[in-house]
Amino acid sequence: MGDVQDTQLQTEEQGVSRRSFIKGVVASGAAVSASHYVLRSGHGVALAQAPGAVERLVTLTVNGQQRRVDVIPQETLAMTLRYKLGLTGTKIGCDRAECGACTVLIDGVAHYSCSTLTHQVRGREVMTIEGLESADGTLHPVQQAVVDLQGFQCAFCMSGFVMNMVELANDNPNATRKEAAEHLAGNICRCADYNRILNVAERAMEYTRNGVRS
Repeated sequence: MGDVQDTQLQTEEQGVSRRSFIKGVVASGAAVSASHYVLRSGHGVALAQAPGAVERLVTLTVNGQQRRVDVIPQETLAMTLRYKLGLTGTKIGCDRAECGACTVLIDGVAHYSCSTLTHQVRGREVMTIEGLESADGTLHPVQQAVVDLQGFQCAFCMSGFVMNMVELANDNPNATRKEAAEHLAGNICRCADYNRILNVAERAMEYTRNGVRS
């Protein structure tokens, strides 16, 4: 008991209490593990990060713009895009890298954003479906093909398919219907409207080859 009382007295002498510490952390939104804050006389003093800690405030390049965002270590890119940056075109379906609804491009390559940690994309180029349209409102050839052929029913899976088609159009605009089907195998349509989706893919490749935009 004597040791406990001595510790409490030392804490009170330093002007720090458990209650004031917790209140300070909640009020400031600070992360104790990442930022390592100590409150002294009501003021926050930031110390060096603990070994192995991950910086929470990071800069991401999304759709050509740099965005500063507070990210926890285990946060997925899908969660950051939707709930931190408001880019809700990226859908979360299975949330375990199976359905492809969350597909985005990272440095031009299609990735499941639900299984990619946000901290992994620092210094890389992320593109979502919101970034495909030109500044003047011109649609991407893949988007134009979707509009022209009305290739989706409920369209929940659409953004994932579109982003994967964009990768295909960039890498192989001469892709056949069979090649498109193989490329899009990682995307699932709950409405099972694959025939129309492949029609869209073929039209999108045609538009890409011919430089057609809306």
